[in-house]
Amino acid sequence: MAHQEIGRHWRSILDTLGDGVAIIDPGGEVLMVNQAMCRLTGYEAHELVGRPCTVFNCDACARSRRSQRGGWCELFSGEQPENQEISCRLIRKDGTYLPALKVAALLRDADGELLGAVETVTDLTAISRRDQRINELSHQLADEEDFMGMVGQSPAMRRVYHLIEKAAQGHIPVLIHGESGTGKELVARAIHDLGERREGPYVVFNCAALSESLFESELFGHVKGAFTGAHRHRVGRLETAHGGDFFMDEIGELPVSCQVKLLRVLEEKHIERVGDQRGLFVDVRFIAATNRDLGGMLRAGQFREDLYFRLNVIPIHLPPLRERREDLPALVEHFLARLRRRTAKDISGVSRQVMERFTAYHWPGNVRELRTALEYAFVLADHGLIELEQLPPHLQGRAAPPASAAPAPSFAPLRPSDSPEDERQRRELVEALKAAGGNQSRAAKLLGVSRATVYNRMNRLGVELKKSVRD
Repeated sequence: MAHQEIGRHWRSILDTLGDGVAIIDPGGEVLMVNQAMCRLTGYEAHELVGRPCTVFNCDACARSRRSQRGGWCELFSGEQPENQEISCRLIRKDGTYLPALKVAALLRDADGELLGAVETVTDLTAISRRDQRINELSHQLADEEDFMGMVGQSPAMRRVYHLIEKAAQGHIPVLIHGESGTGKELVARAIHDLGERREGPYVVFNCAALSESLFESELFGHVKGAFTGAHRHRVGRLETAHGGDFFMDEIGELPVSCQVKLLRVLEEKHIERVGDQRGLFVDVRFIAATNRDLGGMLRAGQFREDLYFRLNVIPIHLPPLRERREDLPALVEHFLARLRRRTAKDISGVSRQVMERFTAYHWPGNVRELRTALEYAFVLADHGLIELEQLPPHLQGRAAPPASAAPAPSFAPLRPSDSPEDERQRRELVEALKAAGGNQSRAAKLLGVSRATVYNRMNRLGVELKKSVRD
């Protein structure tokens, strides 16, 4: 009777706590939960008691189980401290995420025999929201023209910001389109940072950086012995992104055979590691970006129509810099302020002649080219204003003609079979190579792509460097 009274007494105490509490037996079965645990998870007590502790769907525990190779819990393994504190996310009964701080400790009797474990769960939702608000306010204080790392208040950019805020509220795919150097990766990151998945992982996957043969292993992972050289298990990028956002950059470079495999993941939300027939559920939101005309690629049979419509649920178009020249003063000041913070140089701005040159120039490399031009000039300038003679050589001459009329005497002529999109990409590539003096690495930096992508595009579009350009 006394034991029953004590039990009721402690149960009442546990139910007054604001943090969730669960008692787990050595086999992982839930023995008891308090009212706060039910409130936080959305389950009734009878839906939790008697079930495996995996019912809480803790992402940190799931990662631990995968690494245990057969063991079910790191806490009970005997290889880790008997008291652990981790930041994690639980999945509530309704499927929403609960950011939490979980503290777990083993329980032993007077003789040291293991009785089980006690876990407490603290709701971090309010703290996460506060941190997000602090982050947003920090951006505003740093630069009134700055939106999540993007600079400019032109009508075109305001439309982009509005779409980002709307896209961030959901879980459906987003397709970002824009020329090289317009800031597609910043848009993708902003969608993640403003969205409900911001506490989850953000994984970037460059579709142009891998060969077709490595695509499956990198995206889905593989098991030991799946192929020659697979000496250990490898977790794929998609599995790593579970519960968060998966950004696929340069989606237009993805081979058609790989597009089929990606489509299957979008439709079924399951993956199979290479060499393993067991399916794994993955909960990710896809964000894709491209500088290519996917509509033209559809007509040419280079991109699957079903994949395109799966990804293009929320399209966001980023305008090139030449279409938002009114943002140039804010962009120039933004980049100069960053450079001043990194150095002791007192560079106050750019001269009127430099701003006129910037306004007249067509910027094939867009915002990234502007940034690198200012970095170049910042090195040459000593103090005061940046002058015309301190700009990169290709910006010191007369203002370049519009991109549509830019001649390319040092490169192979356009081929009759080129599509309008190929012609546009080719002009961008030619202009970047000319601005870089034929240096492919510098051209890649101007375009915001890898050197391998520049090399591949040169081959695909028939762009050949002449000796005079290389010299």
